[in-house]
Amino acid sequence: MFSEKLQKYHAEGYVLFRVVAGLMFAQHGAQKLFGWFGGNAVSSLFGLMGVAGMIELAGGLAIALGFFSRLASVGGMAVMIGALATVHFPNGLIPIVNKGELALLFLACFVMVVVHGNGKWNLEQVLLKKEVF
Repeated sequence: MFSEKLQKYHAEGYVLFRVVAGLMFAQHGAQKLFGWFGGNAVSSLFGLMGVAGMIELAGGLAIALGFFSRLASVGGMAVMIGALATVHFPNGLIPIVNKGELALLFLACFVMVVVHGNGKWNLEQVLLKKEVF
């Protein structure tokens, strides 16, 4: 009975998920690129951290706005797999120990966005009248 009532808000719940995940990811990009939110700005946009920051900021905003969300999520997945492989897994395979739990959680979020796309209330539908990717 409870699940039937919640099913009514499935589309809106997914939009909330997409917006929150996208904005949280964008904050990590803003940390790297601009030093915001207690971060340190990278010295070069063309280094590994600069490219990761650009993908995080632009991709996170795209996901939050629902504009090419699937494509942005694929970029986010690549960044998170790279972070897990180069930063976290060398410190052990258990995420809570190697401090990779957030990267793994973002990776799971991006898999969900790739599977479900933009969902309801998205900029891509407004501008292009359809979901392209």
